[in-house]
Amino acid sequence: MRVGRRSAESGRAATATRAEVIYTGAELHPTRNAPGGAHLAAPAIVASVVEAEGVSLLPGEHTTARRVGFALVNACTLASLGLGLLAIFLAMAGDIRAAAGCLVACVAFDGLDGALARRLGVSSPFGAQMDSLADMCSFGLAAPVVVYASLAHTVPTPAAAVACVLVAGCAAIRLARFNVSPKDGKFFSGVPTTMAAAVLAVTVLIGLPLPGFALLGGVALLAFAMVSSFPYAKLARLVKLPPWMWLLPAVGALVDARLTFVVIVAAYLLSGPVMWARARRA
Repeated sequence: MRVGRRSAESGRAATATRAEVIYTGAELHPTRNAPGGAHLAAPAIVASVVEAEGVSLLPGEHTTARRVGFALVNACTLASLGLGLLAIFLAMAGDIRAAAGCLVACVAFDGLDGALARRLGVSSPFGAQMDSLADMCSFGLAAPVVVYASLAHTVPTPAAAVACVLVAGCAAIRLARFNVSPKDGKFFSGVPTTMAAAVLAVTVLIGLPLPGFALLGGVALLAFAMVSSFPYAKLARLVKLPPWMWLLPAVGALVDARLTFVVIVAAYLLSGPVMWARARRA
């Protein structure tokens, strides 16, 4: 019994030591932590997370080029966040189309920071968290504010407020779920917040001639699509579609850009349930 108790106590002590290393960053040098220089954490993991006595935001080698690339990527993320705030200010001032234009710019910077991070080899957990927080500001808060301002005089104010709160709540759930879920290289689970915000922004920019309650229903549908479990194709798969499938919307845009936009959005939203149903039958 004594041997078992001692083993349990030593196991708890070892666990406590690992937790202390991981969460406080204290005493990370193995020669200082244990007799005989016993390693309490894998050297490769420590090297990628810790710099000197503090936590490193940039895993790997800290060359000047990588530091500059890391700063550039995070500058793009901050630009997206700043443009989201600007969209809110413009919407409050009544300049709704300019606010929607800022949201479109947010979408561009959101795509740029991820592409640059992969290109420059400076992807990091810190960058992922920064991106998620900026997305919540730009797509989870700024987009609903812009939509609310655009709907203010077409539907009852409480109805517009409820729809926009729904978008904000679903965006928060979608982003949190994405952060903790296994990543799929081919499909999103639910419509990404970036896509939803882009649709809302373009809808405001082109001024779809639809009744207010129809627009309100579309906003609610997008919100629920974000938190659905339906699979939606990523851009990398969409660009591989046959050329004729890209020719159709191009011709349609020349005939009636607004109608073409509605058809494309509807087709994308329907693609999720269709692929889900096909997967269940397979």
